[in-house]
Amino acid sequence: MTGESIGPRGGQSFTGVHDERAALPDPYKLTYLKEGYSAFNFSFPDADGHQVSLYDKKFKGKVVIVTIGGTWCPNCVDETAFLAPWYAANHARGVEVVAIQYERRTDAAYVRKVLTRFRQRYDITYDQVFGGLADKQGVASSLPALNTFLAFPTNILIDKKGRVARIHTGYTGPATGKYYERFVKEFNTEIDGLLSSE
Repeated sequence: MTGESIGPRGGQSFTGVHDERAALPDPYKLTYLKEGYSAFNFSFPDADGHQVSLYDKKFKGKVVIVTIGGTWCPNCVDETAFLAPWYAANHARGVEVVAIQYERRTDAAYVRKVLTRFRQRYDITYDQVFGGLADKQGVASSLPALNTFLAFPTNILIDKKGRVARIHTGYTGPATGKYYERFVKEFNTEIDGLLSSE
C-alpha cells in the first residue's frame, strides 16, 4: 500500500506491506492498579457541580463500569453510542456506569454545556462527571491508583464488592468489524460473570 498523509503543514508519503504476524498488545494488560492499591475510587463533580464517588450509596453492591473519556474524542463517541443503549437495557440487572469526562477547557459553563449536549445527543442516563483537562498526564495524576493512562477511552470493570475486575485500554469500535463483535461478546460475558458472582 502506498499513500500520502496530508495535514495543515504539508504532506508526507508512506508505504506499507501486509504482515501476518502484526498484532496489537492485549488491551487488558496495559493499565492496572498500582501496587499498594486494593481499590479504585474518585470524587469528581457532575455537570451541576454535585460530587460523585464510587463510595456513594447508589454503587454499593453493584457491578460498576467506569469509562474514562471525553466528549471530543471520536473513539469515546463510538463507545458512548454502544454504552448508552446497553446501559438502558441492562441497568435493572444491577449495573451502574460512570463516565469520567476530560475536556479541552475547564471553565464550569463550558463543561456544563458539553456534558449536557453529549447526554442529550446519546440519551445518556448514567452519571457523567468532569475529571479535568484532556491531558494524559493530568488524567494519570487525577487517578493515582492507575499505573498509567494511555488511551481515551479506558474502561474499568468493578465487581459487586468494589474490587477492580478488569481494565480495558482503548475501544474497538464498529469500524473494526470482527474485532468489534469480539469485544461486544467479551464485554457481555465479563459483565454476566460479574453479575452472577457473589
